[in-house]
Amino acid sequence: MLALMACASAVVTFGFSYVIRRLSLKYKLYPKIRERDVHTRPTPRLGGVAMFLGIVLTFAIASQIPFFRVVFADPGPALAIMGAAFLIVVVGVLDDLWDLDWTIKLAAQLGVAALVAWQGVQILSLPIGGITVGSPTMSFLLTIFVIVLVMNAVNFIDGLDGLVAGVSLISNGVFLIYSYLLARETSPSNYFNLASLIAAVLVGACAGFLPFNWHRARLFMGDAGSMLVGLLMAVAGIAVTGQIDPGGFTETGLGKSQLLPAFLPIMLPFAILLLPLADFSLAVLRRVSAGKSPFTADRKHLHHRLLDMGHSHLQAVLILYSWTAVVSIGFLLFFIVKPYAIAVVFLIVGTIVSAVLTILPLTRRQRVEKTIQSLKDDAVLAEYDPLDAASNKFEDDVPVPAEEIIAGATGQIDLGGTVKRGSSKKPASVSKPKFADEKDKDK
Repeated sequence: MLALMACASAVVTFGFSYVIRRLSLKYKLYPKIRERDVHTRPTPRLGGVAMFLGIVLTFAIASQIPFFRVVFADPGPALAIMGAAFLIVVVGVLDDLWDLDWTIKLAAQLGVAALVAWQGVQILSLPIGGITVGSPTMSFLLTIFVIVLVMNAVNFIDGLDGLVAGVSLISNGVFLIYSYLLARETSPSNYFNLASLIAAVLVGACAGFLPFNWHRARLFMGDAGSMLVGLLMAVAGIAVTGQIDPGGFTETGLGKSQLLPAFLPIMLPFAILLLPLADFSLAVLRRVSAGKSPFTADRKHLHHRLLDMGHSHLQAVLILYSWTAVVSIGFLLFFIVKPYAIAVVFLIVGTIVSAVLTILPLTRRQRVEKTIQSLKDDAVLAEYDPLDAASNKFEDDVPVPAEEIIAGATGQIDLGGTVKRGSSKKPASVSKPKFADEKDKDK
């Protein structure tokens, strides 16, 4: 039934994505390209609306299915979540079209988080030995903080085609498996719960939207979509803590005999959010240390750095996928396999492979630099000397050129001409390199 809900969400989201893209192009519902944007052609940003409609309609379908009656026995939390989702999507759409001030978005995030917490979706206790959070006020404030944090963290990584949709698809897929298995451990008579339903519906929405968002994207989810995804991921993580009975942490249950799995209800939600949280933390630290607002936009996120290292657009996205999969699946293995050494080996090997894939362009660029410096007549390409200036001229999603295009015999380089040390003559007239979008315009 959970898989069926995921499929329903995917189909509905796919259909609405097609309709919204056509309407956006017809009525020119897309903003101008900003300096920090990677894409080079105007693209509709209302994909979050399609995802919201897919999620809401799937929740409505689930409410009529007897298997999910326990989820909707108390309709308050589900209605609050859908109401909060609607409000954050409205604010996101306004921001996508007119670029709202960050204070307005933050106020809206605090409001929707408070709405969800007010309806009982709160962090009441931590599933680590039955630790109680504290007073109701502390529980309320902590819940708001977590929801706002995750919404902004997911929003911050929304910078490349397919990045948020793919990362969310992987992480929520892992979380869906985990929440289902956790329900089997804690509630053998009922496998259906709010956390699993949210995860399943969100997996479907991301899967249905991803075909339109794959590079080169025809539709962006925008702030409406990224904040919606962050909201639901946070709520699912908070809701799953309610599946654990603090009294179940005993010698024979999820307690001392299985100490590591006892921490998983807290560890795994953070593990699947490792990439967004890491990027968010680095961005806040970077901006605050520079005396700027934490919400000031810049072009120094993790995905931007991968592009500047020499990765293509698609390579950067796939590398971030790999990091997400390694961490989230690795932590899930601690819950489903024994001995724990299997999970440890998976994490170590996966980390090494992902790290090697991440740094490969650095070694390749060093070879390019060495080749250029050894050209006859002391010819060098200005943009590659020094090495880290390479990204200042060329488009972000164009990788470092292959060595084959460097003509060693003549000292000429097929990237806009060369510069010879000690010569005041201008290089021979060479046409400026054209990129995919410019060629399309010429046609």
